[in-house]
Amino acid sequence: MVTEGAAQLTPAQAWATLARGNERFVSGQPEHPNQDQARRADTAGRKQTPFAVVFGCMDSRVAAEIVFDRGLGDLAVVRTAGHVVDSSVLGSLEFGVVALGIPLVVVLGHDQCGAIAAALDAHTHGDMPKGYLREIVERLTSSLVTTRQGGRPIEDVDAMEVMEEHVRHTVHLIAERSAAIASRIADGRCAIAGADYRLAEGRIQLLDSVGDL
Repeated sequence: MVTEGAAQLTPAQAWATLARGNERFVSGQPEHPNQDQARRADTAGRKQTPFAVVFGCMDSRVAAEIVFDRGLGDLAVVRTAGHVVDSSVLGSLEFGVVALGIPLVVVLGHDQCGAIAAALDAHTHGDMPKGYLREIVERLTSSLVTTRQGGRPIEDVDAMEVMEEHVRHTVHLIAERSAAIASRIADGRCAIAGADYRLAEGRIQLLDSVGDL
């Protein structure tokens, strides 16, 4: 199975390709496409043409190429703890969308996220972590605050709620912060999908999107 080049796929087609790959992974029947010697030689000899860029958490249990059943040259991947956004992330996403012509950005959250657990713990006990871990927690705070709308006690907030809100928040943050990506969304060349991943099931679920999917 050879992946079509990024420019040949619409955002909806790119998402459908990822969804089919995830179904293979969930069912225990992965095809492991584009992982052989011929694909390695082919991708080394030409410009890369990934059809999606996945921005996800650095959690070792959520490897994009595996959970979407893809191979070499198919996906560009950006990962940070808790998929928190900074200028380097936005620059990397713009490189994928603008320089490589990638039609789809996927923001991928997951359950049992250690970064979200740390944010909940910090706000529950009022003890912020030190060093650069503090920056991760601070960047998750807006999603936590939104989840607590209506004055809900922090003890009643579920980590999955925070994760799903953080995915939605990140999808719209990227579209708002990056004029280059927003321009391509407006003319139909790109879309952003927000999804969550369940560790035990292996299943990807679409939560939100900007652009046509």
